[in-house]
Amino acid sequence: MWKNYINATTIEEVLDILAREGEKARIIAGGTDLVLELERGQRKGIETLVDVSRIPGLDVIQMDEDGLIHMGPLVTHNHCVGSKLIQEYALPLALAAWEVGSPQIRNRGTVAGNLITASPANDTISPLMALGAKLCLRSATGERVVDLADFYTGVRKTVMRSDEMVVDIFFPAMRSGQRGMFIKFALRRAQAISLVNVAVVLSLEGGIVQKAVITLGAVAPVIIHAVKAEQFLVGKALSSEVIEQAGELAREAAKPINDLRSSAVYRSHMARLITKRALEAIHNHTEHANLPESPVLLWGKPVNVPSHLEQMVQFDGTQPIETTINGQRYSFASGYEKTLLHLLREDAGLIGSKEGCGEGECGACTLYLDGIAVMGCLVPAGRAHGADIRTIEGISEADSLHPVQEAFVTEDAVQCGYCTPGFVMSAVKLLEERPHPTLEEIQQGITGNLCRCTGYYKIIQAIDKAAQRG
Repeated sequence: MWKNYINATTIEEVLDILAREGEKARIIAGGTDLVLELERGQRKGIETLVDVSRIPGLDVIQMDEDGLIHMGPLVTHNHCVGSKLIQEYALPLALAAWEVGSPQIRNRGTVAGNLITASPANDTISPLMALGAKLCLRSATGERVVDLADFYTGVRKTVMRSDEMVVDIFFPAMRSGQRGMFIKFALRRAQAISLVNVAVVLSLEGGIVQKAVITLGAVAPVIIHAVKAEQFLVGKALSSEVIEQAGELAREAAKPINDLRSSAVYRSHMARLITKRALEAIHNHTEHANLPESPVLLWGKPVNVPSHLEQMVQFDGTQPIETTINGQRYSFASGYEKTLLHLLREDAGLIGSKEGCGEGECGACTLYLDGIAVMGCLVPAGRAHGADIRTIEGISEADSLHPVQEAFVTEDAVQCGYCTPGFVMSAVKLLEERPHPTLEEIQQGITGNLCRCTGYYKIIQAIDKAAQRG
């Protein structure tokens, strides 16, 4: 899929490569969008991928002395979900990040990547636009700041140049008196693309709206403001009548299309409905209801593996990939142009991780990368260099099964078996994270894993039994 893969160690290295390679190079961080686009042929002419995930200090979320929240380009959706700073001062973003994909996808996918992909259905654009976010773009020749509202020119089109990198995402923290909400409407509870989404940020004083921001996603070529609804709310207290009218004005602002997932009429109707629900949540102080107090992340126990490299490494067929898999050292002279899943199956001979969809949807390829659960089909093989990888073959000790594997057998949770390795990997990581999960937490932990045989009752029961047995 690519001819060269580079693990960069500094931003300067990245910018030099982009300046030299131009349109032939692309930055990759999580890769949950880009890998699929390359496999499908949607990105033409790309020869070099520049992996920025090993550059230190780019996964930080912090607030400065001016009350601005800064997020580095390697901040993932799960970083946002687990950040108390984001939960307290940018709740709409935390709610949106929680709705993205599955735990494995949220562990790899970055907020910056979600913004750059530029689909109007992407979940984090609406809340960040409502929060007044700006992007800092850097190239070898300089730096510029762009309002997120001015970043998009159409579907999957932005003002970003091929030689630029997003180095910072920043926005004002929500102040006392400001309240915010995000609601996504989709066709299933997880692993779903928005049919329509809405972010609302209100500035209230004495119960009266002083300023209103309402942004709508998936109802136009770019994220849009429901301007008339925003103007209508100013100077009013939230009441059932006011909320009803604001929802109707949001519906009028939507300009959706008919496609395979929904009709335009239905999208318009849902734009009205979820805008009303968002305003009702703010009115009733229930904004936090959709975000667990302690979200399941599938991070498990920290692994003492330095993710950073001492120097830049380029894979072009001459440099081997040196990595550790299930505690053993491996060296691969080829395979850098593949995904990690294919490297494991075809070059390492570890066939326990399955390819069910190749799109990060089914979770059959779940594995641990530096201790964190990810989808192997969306990780480039070059990311394995200097990393610690664990597959289904490496979770048990000696000849004995892992307690989760034993529970799957005794509780008859193994059906055709194809999805089982992925379920087991997610369950093991879940129990590392919280040894005695609730039913809801078990369900959250396996939202990235699909079973095609039948229901999930036996699988959930097996995970619960494994937890009880310690």
